[in-house]
Amino acid sequence: MFEATGNSPEGRSLPPVVKRIETQTAENPSPICVLVVGMAGSGKTTLMSALQESTYPDEEEEGEDSKPAAAVSSPMTMPAYCINLDPATLDVPYNASIDIRDTVKYKEVMAQHNLGPNGAIMTSLNLYATKFDQVINILENRADNNNLSKYLLVDTPGQIEAFTWSASGTILSESLASTFPTVLVFVVDTVRCASSPNTFMSNMLYACSMYYRTRLPLVICFNKTDVVSHEFCMEWMRDYEAFQEALDNARNDGEGGGFYDSLTRSLSLVLDEFYQQFQNNACGVSAMTGDGIDDFWRVVEQAADTDFADYIDDLKHRIEEQEAKQKAMARASVKRFQRDTEAEN
Repeated sequence: MFEATGNSPEGRSLPPVVKRIETQTAENPSPICVLVVGMAGSGKTTLMSALQESTYPDEEEEGEDSKPAAAVSSPMTMPAYCINLDPATLDVPYNASIDIRDTVKYKEVMAQHNLGPNGAIMTSLNLYATKFDQVINILENRADNNNLSKYLLVDTPGQIEAFTWSASGTILSESLASTFPTVLVFVVDTVRCASSPNTFMSNMLYACSMYYRTRLPLVICFNKTDVVSHEFCMEWMRDYEAFQEALDNARNDGEGGGFYDSLTRSLSLVLDEFYQQFQNNACGVSAMTGDGIDDFWRVVEQAADTDFADYIDDLKHRIEEQEAKQKAMARASVKRFQRDTEAEN
């Protein structure tokens, strides 16, 4: 999975992201890849548009004609470079520099292979993953020539499981993470969490599972704060008793009870340590009004600064495990060959 470009002091091959992190400077930082994931309807695509718009220089507000001139100045002033990995979307409100729909036709895949909507999305991602090395080459060339913006935003399918739990999703995310410092942003629908603490727990469980699956720095982004403030979510993460009280209120209103209520209470205790680790990497934004976007970028930078050292150590450990498995397989193959040779003699 990891394409080596350098060697560690022990002579072990390391992916390009290690060199980018170690050689970056304040004047020339490495681009940060922001992988945006979340449940369907959480507002990922709208948030992508707001994030890209926030990276335009201030003078661009005066008119559209000034955008091309400002976009070529430097990576620090370039608008965020956006990639769309959702093959089923009809339109995107942001400027996608790389779009899976230009390569894979979702409806044609559905018709040719006689697939349903979700099957067509997974097949489209599988087809795109076979050529994703070309996308990585484009991004690396732009970064090496200082022609890639500070932030690389990646939009993912609304059917989150089609991306996060598929082989192609793993290939796409690990390819990006092995090339650029990558932060995983899990977008939460704050309005749905306000209607039920069980929905909040479901989102936190999914965020936790994705963190342990990808092993990437995680940012929890509570979207739609223009409708409902996210402060109650932050309180539930900080205060275990406050969440228990919310469950009590839901049960009194007839929305909880039984095994489901007991399970949610138990899980909230289990996730308490998870909350303690990531409550500082949580923020609230409104993709519609742009409120909280500045705080979002601050949290992303914070996650990048504090978590990438641990990520590199974990990455080196995984490379060691992979090399050990390969050596074990090679030894087993040699033993089988020797046994077959002895049997023939």
